[in-house]
Amino acid sequence: MPRLDRAFYARDTLIVARELLGCSLVHWIDGQRVAGQIVEVEAYMGRDDDASHGYRGVTPRNAVMFGEPGVSYVYLCYGIHWMLNVVARPPDADYPAAILLRAVEPTEGLPLMASRREGQPQRLWANGPGRLTRALGIDQTQHGLDMAGRASPLTIEAGLAVPEDQVERGPRIGINVPEPSRSWPWRFWIKDNRFVSKG
Repeated sequence: MPRLDRAFYARDTLIVARELLGCSLVHWIDGQRVAGQIVEVEAYMGRDDDASHGYRGVTPRNAVMFGEPGVSYVYLCYGIHWMLNVVARPPDADYPAAILLRAVEPTEGLPLMASRREGQPQRLWANGPGRLTRALGIDQTQHGLDMAGRASPLTIEAGLAVPEDQVERGPRIGINVPEPSRSWPWRFWIKDNRFVSKG
């Protein structure tokens, strides 16, 4: 399937987040293709979103959120887990935005994923943002990549459209911020998919 182009990401962040469901996250590792179908995401956007890293303005860490759509934003959470996001916002938007990839259903490169998640059942390989990056070998070296560009080893490819009646949405997970940001329904996941981090 073709990789998603810049125009896909250069739209309303919530629309992009919803349409990422069913697409394939792909990472080429030493010539081997490792991939999973995206089953859960969260959107972070705007200057009013207390949960967003861009809430307080531009920093060296979050600068890509204010930049080109389709670029990866990878950061370390709690000093332990790498988190993979992709920038998604209209090209004329004067605000930061990115989508956290929370969970994928493993589809390719399964032996390599298994070695990275040794002792874990397949259902738990990538059912959370930190587990996802571990299974797919993603860390700070993938930060700032143009995922829409042909040369990037990390990309997202088009997939099968997920029907609306199979999509759930609700508040984002694990954020300790004031209302209304805490309750905004900016988390999207595929209904009844066993690879989602939390149903």
